[in-house]
Amino acid sequence: MKLKETVVVEGRDDMSAVLASVEADIIITHGYGITQKTLENIEAAYKRNGIVIFTDPDHAGRRIRERLEALFPDAKHAYLTERQAQKDGDTGVENASPEDILKALLSAGCKAADGPDGGDPQREADGNLYTEVTTDDMAALGLAGQQGSAERRAAAGEALGIGNANAGAFLKRLRRLRVGLSELEKACGACQPGSEKTK
Repeated sequence: MKLKETVVVEGRDDMSAVLASVEADIIITHGYGITQKTLENIEAAYKRNGIVIFTDPDHAGRRIRERLEALFPDAKHAYLTERQAQKDGDTGVENASPEDILKALLSAGCKAADGPDGGDPQREADGNLYTEVTTDDMAALGLAGQQGSAERRAAAGEALGIGNANAGAFLKRLRRLRVGLSELEKACGACQPGSEKTK
């Protein structure tokens, strides 16, 4: 699969891992100290075909993501959980399996370069009409304000391929990625005790 969007990653090993999953144009930030030339390259890609920000699920990766998001507010975002990105005590995109990387990119809304621009924006990925998730929905699903909410968010985020965050950031992420209520409910149902996902 050749992606329409350019993928922005932190390092060369991350680039290699992404290219083991998809064919794509890649820009490497080389950490937080992004040069002006690199920012210009990212801006050109952003304006041309769009970008997807795919940084490590750690503190440094979050800082880079926040910096790029401030500069490129319409960028797409791909996420891995710490579990998916960890190997021998190291956390990074380069440690994830090709399957998890592909799932993260598709969950971000990336499109095939030679495919249609895709779909009805009023529908969710599961085909149901899009209904925006509310704070009340988060509470009703046990994703906020309850004992075990953090664990349930982590499991739902992994099922959806959007990573994990605190309740407020998780809700913003759901809305930005247009994960609606029915899709979230399905992901939560797949992560209930006794389901295959939680075994």
